Amino acid sequence: MGAYARGLYHACGVDDAEDKPLVGIAGSANDLVPGHLHLGRLARAVQDGVRAAGGVPLAFNTIALCDGICQGPGMHAVLPSRDVVAASVELTARAYGFDALVCLASCDKIVPGMLLAAARLDLPMLFVTGGLMAEGEWHGQRVVTSDVKEAIGRASRGEITPAELHDLERAACPGPGVCNMMGTANTLCVAVEAAGLSLPGNATIAATAAGSGEVNPRLLALARAAGERAVQGRASFRDVMTPATLRNLVAVVQAIGGSTNAVLHLLALAAELGQDLTLDDWDRIGRETPLLARFKPASSHTMSDFGRAGGVPALLDVLAPLLDLSGPTAYGSPLAPAPVLWPEVIRPLDDPLAPDGGIVVLRGNLAPDGAVVKASGVHPAMMRHVGPARVFDCEEDVQTCLLEGRVQPGDVLVVRYEGPRGGPGMRELSLPAAILVGLGLADSVAMVTDGRFSGATRGPCVGHVCPEAAVGGPLAALRDGDLVEIDIPNRTLHVRLSDEDLRARLAEWQPPARAVPPGFLRLYADCVGPASHGAVLGGCR
Repeated sequence: MGAYARGLYHACGVDDAEDKPLVGIAGSANDLVPGHLHLGRLARAVQDGVRAAGGVPLAFNTIALCDGICQGPGMHAVLPSRDVVAASVELTARAYGFDALVCLASCDKIVPGMLLAAARLDLPMLFVTGGLMAEGEWHGQRVVTSDVKEAIGRASRGEITPAELHDLERAACPGPGVCNMMGTANTLCVAVEAAGLSLPGNATIAATAAGSGEVNPRLLALARAAGERAVQGRASFRDVMTPATLRNLVAVVQAIGGSTNAVLHLLALAAELGQDLTLDDWDRIGRETPLLARFKPASSHTMSDFGRAGGVPALLDVLAPLLDLSGPTAYGSPLAPAPVLWPEVIRPLDDPLAPDGGIVVLRGNLAPDGAVVKASGVHPAMMRHVGPARVFDCEEDVQTCLLEGRVQPGDVLVVRYEGPRGGPGMRELSLPAAILVGLGLADSVAMVTDGRFSGATRGPCVGHVCPEAAVGGPLAALRDGDLVEIDIPNRTLHVRLSDEDLRARLAEWQPPARAVPPGFLRLYADCVGPASHGAVLGGCR
């Protein structure tokens, strides 16, 4: 290290950068996302651990967006932010030549973005995820953030008053931490721990101490321990994230009824690693992996209950016959499965909630390249459904239709031009899906889109339809009244039109004029690949 760099490090308060391991701490603390409000305090704990182990902690931040807050027009930016997170962490680490990296993250696109960066860098690396938001209480019931979304529909039909909805908003979101439901954030936090990239217990630890609102001392101790382990330079990321580990993670997501967004993120991670992972692999592993757990909003159990039942170590103990747990971890010691403490929450292999995993891949003349549905959140009456299409060209139109009471039982709401390129950004239609539930229509109305759904979505909501409408996929040919057939047990998604009729309609199709804002979103729309390959930036080439 030269005099110039030493002098500039000195100006940062670092005078020993030349002689000790440099440990980057990639944080994402901000005042914009509940899961990230407290990460600055965790970053300081990681720094303490790095120093105690003889390393030099060099902290920096990347962006973090909240899927729940960034609804409507803001949602165009959310999935693309995954690539910004990945690039910012990767480039900072390359520029500074870190010897190891600790990634501090909690929420939907930040954890996967940092995973993509980790794959590119292949450094010794540990993750610290930010812990669970406290459960709330409203009218004698435990409530979490997904209850707020569904309550919008309940308020719309007069089941609860506007004042009650306001009270629920506050009760369900009591303070910092990851939303206490099986959404994308918790799915990825569980996957990170199951891979051996975060310390045992991290995924289900509470973000705050009970009754105090202060950061949980146990979480601070875990963060400090991660800093210490990072200096010791254990296995690199690619040593840990082997093809066997990646297959393990698909099985874990299937077993817990995890987010369909995990399909996108693990496909993208496989692409960065140069490993083969396809929708067919997701479907095959899903058929081999029973559903062992179900969490809000698909059941009354919260993610805190998952922790009380033993968390990830207990899940791994049950799933062990289906997994390869022989690989290394990022912290040195092997993965350590532990007994289940609450069998009602984590079921045994021989008495599962369902024989197949939570996510099902559908194919057919509406989705030649695949589509996904969170089958673990679908009412049994809707596992097979045929109904007339109601076609919308954007999220706002279907949401208005729902709130104005113009949806009829039996309808199939088709929302197109919301894919990675067509959106752009593959918006998450979580509010329309939750309103559908709140209106009491989840057992009679289906939704089909080339966009995404929230990890916490329940009901017959089929997303990621490929090819997307914006590139001339079959959704572009649909008209109101066309009969759409969804058959989840048989893995099919069809419209009752002949191949000749579909081809004729598509031959006349013209893409709609859509204004794409200048800047990163325009670049994204030009360069993003299909959802069936993870919506990877540059994947269209």
